[in-house]
Amino acid sequence: MSVLNVRTVTKVFPGTTALDSVSLGFESGRVNALIGKNGSGKSTLVKIINGVYQPDAGSLDIDGEKLGFTNPADAFAKGIATVYQEMSLIPGLTVAENILIGRYETNGPFVDWKKTYAKAQGLLDEMGIELPLRELVVNLNVWQCQVVEIVKAMSCRPKVILLDEPTSALAQHETQVLFKLIRELKKKDVIIIYITHRLQELWEIADTSTVLLDGKLTGRVEMSGAQPRDILKLMFGDVEVKSRPADLLISPETILDVRNFTRSPWFEDISFNLKKGEILGIAGMLGSGRTELLRGIFGADRADSGTVVLDGKTIASPSPTRMNKEGLAFTPEDRKTQGLVQTLSIKANLCHASLDKVAPGGFVDRSLERSFAERQVAALDIKTTDIELPMTSLSGGNQQKVVVGKWLNASPKVIFFDEPSRGIDVNAKQQIFQIIWEQSRRGISSVVVSSELEELIEVCHRIIIMRLGRFVGEVRPEDVTIEQLYSLCMGGDEQ
Repeated sequence: MSVLNVRTVTKVFPGTTALDSVSLGFESGRVNALIGKNGSGKSTLVKIINGVYQPDAGSLDIDGEKLGFTNPADAFAKGIATVYQEMSLIPGLTVAENILIGRYETNGPFVDWKKTYAKAQGLLDEMGIELPLRELVVNLNVWQCQVVEIVKAMSCRPKVILLDEPTSALAQHETQVLFKLIRELKKKDVIIIYITHRLQELWEIADTSTVLLDGKLTGRVEMSGAQPRDILKLMFGDVEVKSRPADLLISPETILDVRNFTRSPWFEDISFNLKKGEILGIAGMLGSGRTELLRGIFGADRADSGTVVLDGKTIASPSPTRMNKEGLAFTPEDRKTQGLVQTLSIKANLCHASLDKVAPGGFVDRSLERSFAERQVAALDIKTTDIELPMTSLSGGNQQKVVVGKWLNASPKVIFFDEPSRGIDVNAKQQIFQIIWEQSRRGISSVVVSSELEELIEVCHRIIIMRLGRFVGEVRPEDVTIEQLYSLCMGGDEQ
């Protein structure tokens, strides 16, 4: 058995200690899960192991052999392979070409394709995998691409393989196929480090779980005897959850009514309603279908069946343009690529969703555009010296405010917030929450999705539990603890 040792590793970034004297070990022949909430330090640790970052203090070794990397290529050369959530395959090449890219068998100066394909087939056979070697990757589904990534990594005979959220984009049956492959990897002398937000997977695939919290190691658990409450306690410690303001009142008037909404395989038979001024949270683990549901209602993805009634009007075929017109706004999870145009000005971004208002005759009225932009800069306290500057000049928190301001300029009745606090600091988070609460006071309703479930308890009037594409329960924030809410989302021990 081989062991990767992390010894008193510390990493400091400006204003924060990402890792604080962390010491732990990962053994071969086991699936070593590495978990922790956002900001816990697990991503930083992974990037130190694979050479993206260098530690400020501490060291790494495998079986006593000290490791020192200046870049990912150094780590790879020493046997550290990483399979990232964002896959790195070349769509226009075949499965075999992707697996062995840069390492094709040759005959003199020419590639020996017969030997190359035979070598790739041997790798698949060794791991008990069936894939069409001559198929272009562009024609594969997501789980097949994930398998190709793992085979590609294993073809280099690594000592350590890091699996970064390997099931985040997979359906349940696809996840099972991937788990079968990971169990095969356990039979080889390779150290498997498995990073996941899907806590419910731990009991199915992990042998151990190592937990980080605020840059510190809080514990390591053998999964064979672990209960959900054990993991949650290590992940969250004693969480102080703030409460929403007492003056946020809900009108009895229904503003949004969703009935029997289905988009297979992401979500099925979803029904709920939203009152005027209400802040509704949707809680669920990664892959539960939360984002897909919001996109379906907004019309970014077409649903298979179901109805949406917004402010008394049935929307037969939702589309982003139609839903914007009817008063539904959507701040997406990925603000940089889906919510903003980074190369355009702050002013232009703030007016994107309200072009009908700033361009009443088909041409943009520059004075109206400036007025609309300046109104949101002032109302949301967006920190900028000039609204003509590009979006890239703003911090993450201020960019998030621009996404929200863009939609407020469109005078919405309902706003969908998908991961509104992702990638922003604590102060910016509180400012975003204040914006949500202020919209509630004005009678504007919100639906909030967040992987930080304690935020839902802090912000919302009501929380719906989503698991594997279905609504499975509903709680009031005042009646549930953070541990209980996570347990409900995981389908584990609710006590």
